[in-house]
Amino acid sequence: MVGSLLFRRFALHKQFTINHIYRRMVSNQSSKYLISNSAYKPFLNELGLEEENLGVFDGKWFGNGELIDSINPSTNEPIARIRQGTVEDYHRAVESSTKAYQMWSNIPAPKRGDIVRQIGDELRKNLQPLGKLISMEMGKILPEGVGEVQEFVDICDYAVGLSRMFEGKVLPSERPGHMLMEQWNPLGIIGIISAFNFPCAVFGWNQAIALVCGNVTLWKGAPTTPLTSIATTKIVERVLTRNSLPGGLSSMICGGTDIGKSMCEDKRIPLVSFTGSCQVGKQVAQTVQSRFGKTILELGGNNCIVVMDDADLTLAIPAIFFAAVGTAGQRCTSARRLIIQEGIYDEVLTGLRRAYEQIESRIGEPFEENVLYGPLHTKQSVELYQKALEQVKKNGGNIFYGGKLYTERKGNYVQPTIVTDLKHNSPIVHQETFAPILYVLKCKTFEEAVQWNNEVDQGLSSSIFTTNPEYLFKWIGPNGSDCGIVNVNIPTSGAEIGGAFGGEKHTGGGRESGSDSWKQYMRRSTCTINYSKQLPLAQGIKFA
Repeated sequence: MVGSLLFRRFALHKQFTINHIYRRMVSNQSSKYLISNSAYKPFLNELGLEEENLGVFDGKWFGNGELIDSINPSTNEPIARIRQGTVEDYHRAVESSTKAYQMWSNIPAPKRGDIVRQIGDELRKNLQPLGKLISMEMGKILPEGVGEVQEFVDICDYAVGLSRMFEGKVLPSERPGHMLMEQWNPLGIIGIISAFNFPCAVFGWNQAIALVCGNVTLWKGAPTTPLTSIATTKIVERVLTRNSLPGGLSSMICGGTDIGKSMCEDKRIPLVSFTGSCQVGKQVAQTVQSRFGKTILELGGNNCIVVMDDADLTLAIPAIFFAAVGTAGQRCTSARRLIIQEGIYDEVLTGLRRAYEQIESRIGEPFEENVLYGPLHTKQSVELYQKALEQVKKNGGNIFYGGKLYTERKGNYVQPTIVTDLKHNSPIVHQETFAPILYVLKCKTFEEAVQWNNEVDQGLSSSIFTTNPEYLFKWIGPNGSDCGIVNVNIPTSGAEIGGAFGGEKHTGGGRESGSDSWKQYMRRSTCTINYSKQLPLAQGIKFA
């Protein structure tokens, strides 16, 4: 009896020990991911994220591809796992989107606008948690992460009004009893391929406008920001579910180049909106054009700020600082080149050095208060930064400020850098590096500054600081800046949603967001209507 009791106690103790060890093993294993950390778990769970997440949505969540980790660039620790989609999963999502389009395109535009309004409202409720996720996964500081979600909210508000304002011309006909009119209709499935630096807002620009136009969307986010893609889609999903709408209105797939390639080759996708590098954008354009599809391309910038002798430096220096250093130089509109007229060259450089020195105490993890400067997005970005500075030295350039890695930090931190003494046409100056490197050039005249601004392949954003009306109007005129965004006395970065966003030349020529960008998401028909009982032919032709 006693032996039996001792045996039972031993067995229970043994089982308790095994369970305790198992729980510790599971705990230790799960602690590998930041989502299990109490500092991050509440807001990540609020967004519907778990330690392992399915990366494809077409009304249901699934995924049969590779299991990958999402990495926090400020520490290089994994946040959570994602099951990516396969090419087969992509085709399933397209089929779901095709079915959804048949229904959605026949809903009146103002009612479509009401759904987009609800998406904006749902985003407002999740402004902070989604902004925190963007900050955590991309690496931008928290105010910028929250601001990115706000940008999606703003474009939803804009699209709601647009849904009651789609215009089409009514034109006079030369023939009696006839009228000419334009009719705008949706295209179908809009393929959206977005980049890591704005993992939410760029999708929002496209989706809000595409939906009110009567299209549906299929989104492939950047492979390095999959959690933002998933969380954003879950927010949209709630609105669709409440309104008994199919998930195929807003399909999403996490994946690699095989998914992007399939989308570009797919005749069922009449329009592909691509944001990324010039090199990849060229391949996208060629592939889509080979099947006579349409593209919206938002590619590289290599943007320039010009500072004339008469500039107000209390405006210019803070603007240059924000444009060059904000988001650690990882915006497509970040300032890469600074052209200063020779009379104030030294004064501007001195002011910039002071500004750059002040940021040293405000570098840190994006979540921390008072931080202005976070990490680069990946280790590969750090390598590109280093290679660019090696080229600077080989070409005789001077590192006026910065040029170092913050090796004491676990993440991808580099020192914001100012480079001087290079020629305006130096190959490295003409090559866009997605990092906080600012090339400073000295010019003699306004005409020289314009020439240097325009001589690079890209043409996204540009800005001039001047108080001279002659310079101002020449800058925005036919012989001025050749960019899609031409600013005066403000930074190159920080565009508002009301205007069309996009650039010229190797930037791709696409336009997103406001103005009449909506026209790219629709097809235009010219309709000639005969309401008479006669059949006169155009140009007075007689054929009888």
